[in-house]
Amino acid sequence: MGIAIVTGANRGIGFALVRGLQARSKSAVAVCRSESAELRQLGVRVESSIDLVASVDRAKLATRLAPTQIDLLIHNAGLLVEGGFEDVRIEDVRAQLEINAIAPLLLTQALAPLLAPGAKIALISSRMGSIGDNTSGSHYGYRMSKAALNAAGVSLARDLAPRGVAVVVLHPGAVRTEMTGGQGLLEADESAVGLLERIDELQIETSGRFVRYNGEGLPW
Repeated sequence: MGIAIVTGANRGIGFALVRGLQARSKSAVAVCRSESAELRQLGVRVESSIDLVASVDRAKLATRLAPTQIDLLIHNAGLLVEGGFEDVRIEDVRAQLEINAIAPLLLTQALAPLLAPGAKIALISSRMGSIGDNTSGSHYGYRMSKAALNAAGVSLARDLAPRGVAVVVLHPGAVRTEMTGGQGLLEADESAVGLLERIDELQIETSGRFVRYNGEGLPW
């Protein structure tokens, strides 16, 4: 039996996903830059000091995980910089694109040799990455980065289909986390339950969809 990888696992949705996988007796591996006390207490395998933007760290993670096969890869690590049109700074936009969109793509590339036949990949995106659903503007770097992640998710679904690897792009809902300043409509554990249910439902025939944690489809 292979392992389940969760990035950004030290807090919020990532931590809740690891805890949910552990409750299912899955062999979860928590990937993070710095581990939290709560994460250590879970007793799962933790791969810390991993900066997903750095190519050397992505390669280091792949080496640490080999030769174990990966059944599930959840890209959850992300960055949100608040602000409207007047607040846009190139360094903030670039940082969000690198962490939210480019790093998941390149980590998938680095871990591709370890993906088991029939493995699943979940990209934790956001409704804010939907162009068709954008009615409020602002948050330029975050919206742009999540839209880019969505595009990568569809391409990954197409390119990995011959290997039997299915991909889903997920909106976790408006979750109360540290990243959102505690604002939101549901707790991380509630979101994680729905996200894992959507991953359970994922089949190669449904690969490449963009859905909410509750199963409702979202426009691109």
